[in-house]
Amino acid sequence: MRITKFGHACVRLGHEGHAVVLDPGMFTDPEAVDGATAVLVTHEHADHLHVDHLRATDAPIWTIAAVARAIAEQAPDLTERVTVVAPGDQFDAAGVRVTAVGEQHAVIHPAYDRITNSGYVVELGDRSVFHPGDALTGPGRAVDVLLAPVSAPWLKVGEAIDFAREVGAPTNLAIHDRVYSDAGLSMTDGHFRTLLAEGQTYARIADGADL
Repeated sequence: MRITKFGHACVRLGHEGHAVVLDPGMFTDPEAVDGATAVLVTHEHADHLHVDHLRATDAPIWTIAAVARAIAEQAPDLTERVTVVAPGDQFDAAGVRVTAVGEQHAVIHPAYDRITNSGYVVELGDRSVFHPGDALTGPGRAVDVLLAPVSAPWLKVGEAIDFAREVGAPTNLAIHDRVYSDAGLSMTDGHFRTLLAEGQTYARIADGADL
């Protein structure tokens, strides 16, 4: 399986003709959706949902009800390609087994209403990858790879590390990394590498690079 990072929270998972793209948002490189066979969107924030990227592919889209409503408002021409999923749903995304995980976005501030958010466990071949979106809700099962958020208005580095330790994935790939400066990300990288549990690895790769 090939995992390609495409800016901030977006990754593409490729395996044997499948190309699953998660969260192509406003910080995402446009080529992320080239050749996509399925697109998954965790929630409606613009750094995870950018309808121009969805228009750039004819791939079917799986997402939660709130995102489906946002797509219908911003790009009604896309609605026929959208399938709505709910927490706990297991579904076939163009030949790929996916499970929807969790229901709410992490708390940014108590003054804000919380929006809905669904992470996804994607199974390709004999490997499983978990993208949590903007939440610290675990997958409820063992996974091979965690796409680990490392910087956000709703996140402290200690919380991010504890989440990765709780999930326990052997491989941890940094995502959600446009919030910090290079200096801040370097510090975060050091904390992750120091504090993850034995047997866990951590990487933060450049946009367009493969893991």
